Amino acid sequence: MEACSIARIINLGDLAMRPKKLCRLLIKLLSDLLLKESGKYEYVHPPPMETQAADLPELSQDMLMEIFALLEIPDLVRAGSVCQSWRSAYTSLRDMGQYKQQTPCLLYTTESSGEKVSCLYSLVEKRAFRLTLPGTPLHKRLPIGSSHGWVVTADELSELHLVNPITGQQIALPPVITIEQVKPIFNDIGVVQGYKIGWYCAEKDYGDPYGEPSPILTPSELRDHLYYKAFVFPDPLTRSFIVVVIHYPFCQLSFARVGDDKWTWLPHNTRYRDCVYHDGLLYALTSHGQIDAFDITASVVTRKVIIKHMKGISESMYIIRAPWGDLLQVWRTVDAAEQQDGDDDTLCYETEDGIVPVMRTKEIKVFKVDMAANKLVQINSLPYHVLFLGHNQSICLRAEEYPQLRANHVYFTDDHVDLLMLIKNGPRDIGVFDLENRRRKKTISPIWSSWPSPVWITPSIAKADGWCVPCGVGTPVMGGRELERREGGLMACSLT
Repeated sequence: MEACSIARIINLGDLAMRPKKLCRLLIKLLSDLLLKESGKYEYVHPPPMETQAADLPELSQDMLMEIFALLEIPDLVRAGSVCQSWRSAYTSLRDMGQYKQQTPCLLYTTESSGEKVSCLYSLVEKRAFRLTLPGTPLHKRLPIGSSHGWVVTADELSELHLVNPITGQQIALPPVITIEQVKPIFNDIGVVQGYKIGWYCAEKDYGDPYGEPSPILTPSELRDHLYYKAFVFPDPLTRSFIVVVIHYPFCQLSFARVGDDKWTWLPHNTRYRDCVYHDGLLYALTSHGQIDAFDITASVVTRKVIIKHMKGISESMYIIRAPWGDLLQVWRTVDAAEQQDGDDDTLCYETEDGIVPVMRTKEIKVFKVDMAANKLVQINSLPYHVLFLGHNQSICLRAEEYPQLRANHVYFTDDHVDLLMLIKNGPRDIGVFDLENRRRKKTISPIWSSWPSPVWITPSIAKADGWCVPCGVGTPVMGGRELERREGGLMACSLT
């Protein structure tokens, strides 16, 4: 085998003492050679081949794991298919979650790919992979958030599920009727036929804004009127996940741990836009720039105001824990597109309600939160970092650890709720914003469908041990189109 002969020429025994870059290059070389020999992206996860394993040089499991830990998910999965020894190293890394933090990818759907297939665009490889998930197709679900490899989706009955698009694992979250403001409407035989949303918060009951009689939302309509954004945060204390949902009315907060039977309402404030979880505290940002901190590990949840209300802020708002420890606020301004935006063939499009302008991100501002002085300090650039904004958990990455990304840039996807819910077939606002020259750029050509809107995800192959996997999905698969008949997995495709 060509890959094995080259591996013998290189002294693999010394790899542990060499720079990480060499490890990356070696594994990439081996991966490319294996793909070349076996056919282009064909069966990257075949059964272990003992004949190949016998020809490979002997490497300790510790050394293999040290090398594999540096890889992006596609290369890691490919390496795990080479032989039984490499598969064992891959499995150990997966089970322990000791591989590198992955480069975010764009998750989207296309009509040409079929009902059960979604696509994952890799910014590293600059190509898309096809994802076949078990159960309800992703294009029939509403993604309302992504964090740590999981996507929070609302199905056609408005029930929430965690989905790992790479492994296919799915986890049901507490019923929608346990959200405080959701009131089920039953028919004569006790079956839920619809829902009403209670228009109240802790401070005031605003009554029914629709008047009498108020409309009843069908189970499929509820999700468009209830969910704003969701987050998944690892909870080391319980070895589980905490899911936080920002929901209507008035963008309030509710949370639940995986395995809970109901949502817990946080009635302390309204108009939340983004959240981040750190050291047992949930930091939540309002549309007026106020940051509240909740201790949701206590039996009685308490709130502390970290930075006070700032008047006059109306932009899309994000809160981020920076790698150097500071909290950041990010403001994003969206307005009607102009010809100089450079990525719009037209500046408006026609809907059932008339002509609607194309909306585009015009400005992104970054601020450091000075909690001692209760103020924001504007940061004009991030020369060594990269931001990702959208329906994902807002993140800031060190550019040196992600050489394929553009430093001092913001990668963003469309998360403007009014546009997403009311105008589902409009062009989406997706691109890259240069913090130096204050201009937006394209990411890739708009090959996705308008609905559901694409989201950034950070791929993960980690399994949630002890949780039920309804469809029995096993190890993820990467391979050719003939694998589409499988119930779940990851496969490569072209961008055409």
